[in-house]
Amino acid sequence: MIPDVVTTIAELRARVLGARHSGASIGLVPTMGALHEGHASLATRARADNGCVVASIFVNPLQFDRQDDLDAYPRTLDADVAALGNLGVELVFAPSPSEMYPVPPELGIDVGRLGDHLCGRHRPGHFRGVATVVMKLFQIVQPDRAYFGEKDAQQLAIIRRLVADFNLPVEVVGMPTLREADGLALSSRNRRLRPEERHLAVALSRALTEGRLAIEAGATDPATVRLAAAQAIPTAPRVRLEYFESVDPETMQPVDRISGTVTLAGALWVGDVRLIDNVRATPPLR
Repeated sequence: MIPDVVTTIAELRARVLGARHSGASIGLVPTMGALHEGHASLATRARADNGCVVASIFVNPLQFDRQDDLDAYPRTLDADVAALGNLGVELVFAPSPSEMYPVPPELGIDVGRLGDHLCGRHRPGHFRGVATVVMKLFQIVQPDRAYFGEKDAQQLAIIRRLVADFNLPVEVVGMPTLREADGLALSSRNRRLRPEERHLAVALSRALTEGRLAIEAGATDPATVRLAAAQAIPTAPRVRLEYFESVDPETMQPVDRISGTVTLAGALWVGDVRLIDNVRATPPLR
């Protein structure tokens, strides 16, 4: 099937209202395009759960802390629409920045301490932009369910809290991270890696694996876990580990001692490309 591409908020609201009046539940898959198999898994689950699926494709300028990163973000609308059609998505919402922000927004969502660490520390304003655009999409589409990948663990935690704190009638569905055969987490940014950089990028997932194994072997000190993980990062000129932390899965706060399940989260620069990934790790029972 070929999905209908809707570019205005008014038209999308009318189409969704029609679907809801026919008795269909509404599933929302928010994306920034440049789709991969991870996005496909979200759309497939949404198709199974709902009578009508809306996928948004919008490169949100509010969540970029660098203009060059915004400019370089891959945009592949035609291919994305075709892929979504093959997955049974009926509606693609592809607004322009001026449609979403007809005037520069004065108000935004304060994400509090959930955004103090990890990507929030290194990308000022990023999660304010994410939470703001997600709130706008929830208000525009008013979905019954919304689907997000677990690769962006901090983002997912913030969106869950957004829904809880503002009493939004949306079920947030988190979907597992999909990986390449060598362990690299699927990401739209992967396509920006040069061939000579691609083999270096897998170092992040290997570092997370080393950290998880250290915890499963009994390590309780986050510094010890970080040291074990760092051994997997090559000393190459174009590779830099931005952060590697053990955090509480719900609050995203660093833990002083690992006594229960934690999220190990890391960010790695490979050349000009910044990659993020995470895994859960649980220490052995005492």
